[in-house]
Amino acid sequence: MKYLIFSDIHGSSSCTKRMLEIFEEKNCDLMLILGDVLYHGPRNPLPEGHNPKEVVELLNTYKNKIVCVGGNCDATVDQMVLNFPCLAEYTIIMDQGIKLFATHGHHYSPEQLPVLNQGDVFLYGHTHLWEIEEKEGVIQCNPGSISLPKEGRPATYALYENRKLEVYTLDGECLKALMI
Repeated sequence: MKYLIFSDIHGSSSCTKRMLEIFEEKNCDLMLILGDVLYHGPRNPLPEGHNPKEVVELLNTYKNKIVCVGGNCDATVDQMVLNFPCLAEYTIIMDQGIKLFATHGHHYSPEQLPVLNQGDVFLYGHTHLWEIEEKEGVIQCNPGSISLPKEGRPATYALYENRKLEVYTLDGECLKALMI
């Protein structure tokens, strides 16, 4: 299976459209959305193309291809309009014997990891800063933010397939790749 992994949409319809284009271009099987889907939150500016209602319409057309966890800016009302589960604190996906633990990053984080084994993958968002590295046998990956990246970084997402995890800019530049 090929997974498109992204986080921190914050209601940007233009960034959501780009992710759906990438999903189709890369022939992905599932989207893993790591939270903060519709709202920008009190600490963030409005992202380019801010239109949560359109984000709902766009994502709902892919409802059978989305696995989503809830972020700190997501609310119960979001579940009322999104046609896929979006509020779980985390989800676990097993792929070819690899455990992918996906969360937003405001409860579980690199500083507060869940129980993981060597070779597992910890996927999180929240910081809006991409990262991919191995720490004590666990692969940690933050795909960054597609709408509000921080520290002057580009908007980014990740791909996972056949034990390979990569972080890309929305323009298609591979920033880093790891084999698991």
